[in-house]
Amino acid sequence: MNKTNTFWFGILGVLFFIVPSVLGGFQFENYSHIQQFISESYAIDTPYGIYLRLFGFLPSGVFIILFSMSAIKFLPKSNLLKIGLTGFAFFYGLGNIIVSVFPCDAGCNKELINPSISHIIHIFSGAITYTFVPFCLFLIGVSANKWNNGKRMVILSVLCGAVAFLLSMLLSINPTGQFIGLIQRGIEMSILLWVTVFAFYIKKQK
Repeated sequence: MNKTNTFWFGILGVLFFIVPSVLGGFQFENYSHIQQFISESYAIDTPYGIYLRLFGFLPSGVFIILFSMSAIKFLPKSNLLKIGLTGFAFFYGLGNIIVSVFPCDAGCNKELINPSISHIIHIFSGAITYTFVPFCLFLIGVSANKWNNGKRMVILSVLCGAVAFLLSMLLSINPTGQFIGLIQRGIEMSILLWVTVFAFYIKKQK
């Protein structure tokens, strides 16, 4: 495994998430990226949901896991870094795989009325992901103090972690609000921005 492979694992993880997130909305005439969850575009019984899951979100999770675990060897050894990246691989990478295998019910059933087992697993996995990923970014940010030219990664990790945490709290307070889609996309973009910048950082390291 070399830095180039690790770089592309990160970039592909980002692209395989963003592309289906955008394309999924075109299945419906009135789909709103502001008012609806990303999961609603690949929920059970959606026209192309299975394709979005199998060829988009699921491989994204696989690439994120490969990126996270391979990145460890290119950075100074640190328990915080190992915990942070392993946690990120588990909570975000594996989390994306789980929500792909277990999609939510049609409309994502926000009121949890007679939910299916798949829906319960989907919601529970998503909640765990958004709860713990910000803390993984914080841990990585703290460890970045010891990296070569790591100040930018310190700032970015803490900033993206803080944004993801605050938006996750806002989403948990009002999971049926009018702007839940926008809030969720804010969480995802803060995480994916971090992955992208981190991938380029690793690529430039000697």
